[in-house]
Amino acid sequence: MTKLAIVILNWNGRQFLEKFLPILLNHIPDYAEVIIADNNSTDDSIVFLEENHPGLRLIRNKENGGFSKGYNDALRQVEATYYCLLNSDIEVPPFWVEPIIEMMDADPRIAVVQPKILAYHDRTRFEYAGAAGGFMDKLGYPFCRGRLFNTLEEDKGQYDQPMEIFWATGAAMFVRSNIYRQLGGLDEDFFAHMEEIDFSWRVKNQGYKVMCQPQSTVYHIGGGTLPKNNAFKTFLNFRNNLFLLLKNLPKNRIALTFFLRFFMDNLAAVVFALQGNKKDFIAVYKAWFAFLTQYKKIKQKRTGGSHYAYKSLYPHSIVFYYHLMHQKYFDGKQLHKH
Repeated sequence: MTKLAIVILNWNGRQFLEKFLPILLNHIPDYAEVIIADNNSTDDSIVFLEENHPGLRLIRNKENGGFSKGYNDALRQVEATYYCLLNSDIEVPPFWVEPIIEMMDADPRIAVVQPKILAYHDRTRFEYAGAAGGFMDKLGYPFCRGRLFNTLEEDKGQYDQPMEIFWATGAAMFVRSNIYRQLGGLDEDFFAHMEEIDFSWRVKNQGYKVMCQPQSTVYHIGGGTLPKNNAFKTFLNFRNNLFLLLKNLPKNRIALTFFLRFFMDNLAAVVFALQGNKKDFIAVYKAWFAFLTQYKKIKQKRTGGSHYAYKSLYPHSIVFYYHLMHQKYFDGKQLHKH
């Protein structure tokens, strides 16, 4: 069995495959295999792969069911000790794999690991999707070492120590295959966005560790599928955040958390309206409506939120401290002022 399967989920990403796939193939160890899972692309991705990389394994999904279903469908067909879910718009340097696999080999309680994620177009700064490891506050707002909301730090080596984190980015996520299967993979009701946070939380609910290994660094373009200012993305982020809270919070924390989130999300909608973002304003309420209509279905997926995982959440409101107290940086333990 292959030790590591690096699986790229592709959807109409021929330009990224052409740019980054040859670099990836030059920078993997002997024990790794690269697999392309195509999510029913309508561009010429398949033709490009067949003509330029005929020896590469290609899995062709029958439909574009989103990020979660696309990976689940593909990984059912992949036998390996470890999976790496890798975005197509990432450039990898030499020896990016080895520090992560060494970490996972050394500790069987480590189930998920991400590298340090820097911006492709400005390699001195962290990239939005993952930075130096993901965290979340007790109201469900995610953030990272190196990135709070839209504040992206310069990488000065300040986060170069490996540490346990709350969630790992799906842009470059290493995971033990047996645990991926044990937990049923990514939640397909999410379609896209925050499914990796939900998965990481479920991993922690089972008593496993999620880590960042910054001795491995990759460079991510980001925003390749949905642009940043996109109402559908706003809808997914708000709805999926409610999904993951319902699924993973300890039972005695659900009522108060959702009461506070309803207030905070209404405030966010007002801000969108004041900024003239009518579609985003509507998207917030569409997200709540979708959440309420699927409440029973999502609630049935609860496996019992662990207090061990809950205690790993940041104990304060990141929204309050960021916007009102001007604390813009997080070192993994506490916030710091700009």
